[in-house]
Amino acid sequence: MRELQIAKQFVDIKEMRKRSKSKKCSAGKDLHYGYKTSKTGEAYLAKDEFGEYLIPAIRQRPILLMGAPGIGKTQIMEQIARECKVGLVSYTITHHTRQSAVGLPFIKEKTFGQETFSVTEYTMSEIIASVYEKMEKTGLKEGILFIDEINCVSETLAPMMLQFLQGKTFGNQKVPEGWVIVTAGNPPEYNKSVREFDVVTLDRIKRIDVQPDFEVWKEYAYEQGIHPAVISYLELRRKNFYRMENTVDGRIFATARGWEDLSRLIQVYETLDKEVDREVVYQYIQHPLIAKDFAAYLALYNKYKTDYAVEDLLQGKWTPIILGKIRNASLDEHLSIVGLLNGKLSQLFADCYFMDAYVTKLYGYMTEYRDNLPEMTLESIYKKAENDFQTAKKSELLTKNE
Repeated sequence: MRELQIAKQFVDIKEMRKRSKSKKCSAGKDLHYGYKTSKTGEAYLAKDEFGEYLIPAIRQRPILLMGAPGIGKTQIMEQIARECKVGLVSYTITHHTRQSAVGLPFIKEKTFGQETFSVTEYTMSEIIASVYEKMEKTGLKEGILFIDEINCVSETLAPMMLQFLQGKTFGNQKVPEGWVIVTAGNPPEYNKSVREFDVVTLDRIKRIDVQPDFEVWKEYAYEQGIHPAVISYLELRRKNFYRMENTVDGRIFATARGWEDLSRLIQVYETLDKEVDREVVYQYIQHPLIAKDFAAYLALYNKYKTDYAVEDLLQGKWTPIILGKIRNASLDEHLSIVGLLNGKLSQLFADCYFMDAYVTKLYGYMTEYRDNLPEMTLESIYKKAENDFQTAKKSELLTKNE
C-alpha cells in the first residue's frame, strides 16, 4: 500500500511535468526532433471549416529525418502514428526494384482523334497499394508513409525518388490525400552507398537533423520498460549511449537500438534464469570495451540486488547490517543501489499509472451506463467496451500495455 501511495505521488508529479513541458514546447523552445515531426504532421492534417486541408497537398513538403543509424527514426514514426491516431506504412526503399516501386508496364490501346495507339501504362505501385490496403484494414483514412534509406536508392530508382518527392507519386499513382510523406536517411560517413541530394530536391523537402539525445531517450526508456540496469549504466556512462568509431579492424559501435534490444534479451534471460555474459552483450553492443564494461556492471548490479535486499528496502524493512553495508559502500555501489531502487520504483509507478488509466476508462463506461438507464443494460455496456477494444485493435493503434 505504501509503495502505491508513493507511485501515485509520482504520477501526479509526472502529469505536472507533462503540462509544464507542453507549455515550454508551445513557446518554441527546446523542441526535439520527435516533437517537430509530430507538429508538422498535425499541421499537414489540419482542415478548415469546409473540410479542406489548410496546407494543400502540393505545399506539404515531405519530411526528411537525417541522422546516424540506430538512433530510433523508425520508432519515432511508430510513436507519432499512435499518438496522432493515424495509420503507418513503412518501407525500406533499398529493398525495392524499380518495378515494385513504380509498377509493372503493360500495353493499353487508346484512341486519340481518329487514330488508335498502343500506350504503355503501369500497374499500381506496391508501395501505393500497401497504403490502400492499410486504409481498408484499419479504417484509417489518414496516415504516414515512411520511406527509410531514401538517399541510398539505386541509380535506376533515383529519378523515381525525385518524382516522388516533388509530385508525391510513384509512377502514375498518387499518394492518397491525407497521407503525410516522411523519409529518413543516413549521412554519407555512415553509408558508402549514399547519394547526395541536389539543390532541386533539397528545396522540396523539410529536413530535420536527428541527433542522439540520452535525456530524450531516457524518458522513452522508462515508458517502454527498458531494463533498469541499462538505464542506470547509461546514466553513469552517458558517453557510451551512442558511439560510432572506425578502427583498423573495422567499425565498432553502440546504438540506442542496440541498448533497447539488449534490454529485452536481459529481461527474457532473467525469466529463464540464464546469465548474460560479455559475449551475449557484444552481440548487441558491438563495441568491445563498452560490451565488457556493461557485462561487468550487470554482474555487480545483480549481486547488489541480493546483497542490499532492494525489495525489503522499498517495503520499509531493513537491518542495521544492511544500513552499515550501504553506508560503507563505494560511490559506484551507491549509484548502483540508486539505480536498483529507481528501477523497482519505476515498475511500481508504471503499475499505478496503468491501474489509474484502467479505472478512468472503466469510470467512463459506468458513467455512460448510469446516464442511459434504464435503456442501457450492463450487457450492452460490456458489448460497447468490447467493440471499442476491437476497433482500436483493428486500427493498430494499441500499444502492448494497452
